[in-house]
Amino acid sequence: MSAGRTILVLILILLALPAAAQKGKSKTQLQKEKQENLEKIKETERILNETSQQKTNSLGELSALNQRISQQEQLITSIKSEINLLDRDINEDNDMIDALQKDVKDLKKEYAAMVFSAQKANNKIDQLSFIFSSKSFNQLSMRLKYMQQYSKARKDQAEAIARTQKILEDQILQTETVKKAKGLLLGDQVKENKSLSSLKTKQKSVVRSLQKEERRLRSDIDETRQSVAELDRLIDEIIREEIARAEREAREAKARASRPKVNESNIALSASFEDNKRKFAWPASGFISQKFGKQNHPALKGIVINNNGINIQTRQDEKVKCIFNGEVRQVASIGVIGNSVIIVHGDYYSVYAGLKEVFVKRGDKVTANQEIGQLMVNGEGVSELRFMIYKNNNPPTALDPQQWLRN
Repeated sequence: MSAGRTILVLILILLALPAAAQKGKSKTQLQKEKQENLEKIKETERILNETSQQKTNSLGELSALNQRISQQEQLITSIKSEINLLDRDINEDNDMIDALQKDVKDLKKEYAAMVFSAQKANNKIDQLSFIFSSKSFNQLSMRLKYMQQYSKARKDQAEAIARTQKILEDQILQTETVKKAKGLLLGDQVKENKSLSSLKTKQKSVVRSLQKEERRLRSDIDETRQSVAELDRLIDEIIREEIARAEREAREAKARASRPKVNESNIALSASFEDNKRKFAWPASGFISQKFGKQNHPALKGIVINNNGINIQTRQDEKVKCIFNGEVRQVASIGVIGNSVIIVHGDYYSVYAGLKEVFVKRGDKVTANQEIGQLMVNGEGVSELRFMIYKNNNPPTALDPQQWLRN
């Protein structure tokens, strides 16, 4: 019984090890995600501080606050998930402690019964009398063997109690450690919830302030729309020219030979561009302040903004990098959105707008991660890249850049 119960305890502990390792992996992943989120929060805080120093209660400040709130909520969710994992650990540890305490109690009970039986036997007849009263040598041998086995059983039982008691003590210490870790996380959760509440209060204040400037904001929106429309027309014109040129070359090739000549370098470049979908490095660090497609204005009701790309809000004087090998097709200065660079990659185009300085010129061959310009700071005190990707169709197709960049 005692040996069987000891084996059962050890089996339970061994079975718990894989589960503990698996949960440990999950905790490690959560802690990694939390650390990554904290790094992103630091970056957004830097952008927020720079924007606020340029101009308070601005759209740029609101965008940074919205991003910080989203990151703060993710951080709190991560902390909650880690607390839930620790709660599961504590519950399972407590179950293990209860089982071990029961085993220790049962082992001690069995050991006491063995000691009592031995004392009872000693009261009736001493061990020597018991051995030498044997009627044959075989009986003598069997009685000696029995005495040895009984002594060994008592010794094994005592050792089993000590081992199980040690496992129990270690389990209790482990549980206390987990409880302390949970206590620290609960403290973090309270602190981060306070920070979230403070951010939301600031967000409401900025929104109220911006709503009071509705006339100015509407004027800014109209001016930006005009500049964006001008950029769209330029992109459309360039792509239509590319399509017309390709068709012209195909006709000329057909006239020279029965089999049209195909521009294999453009086809290869297009295929390579497509193969890198979701793998491209970001053209600038920061966060997405405006997504692709239609969306409501962050402060003004009833205003819908349509974006053919994404806006990446970043730190001041941020350098902008080309996402893939290609050729600069156009460099242009367009209204309030500043300088723009359009790069062709076979059948695809990448567009970078909002630059104060441009490091390339039309016709330049560029490579992935090459710096092509430096961002300006607009009237709102915001450093923001307008980034677009187009497919060479007729009419041109605007693609969601977020679907092409690394996660």
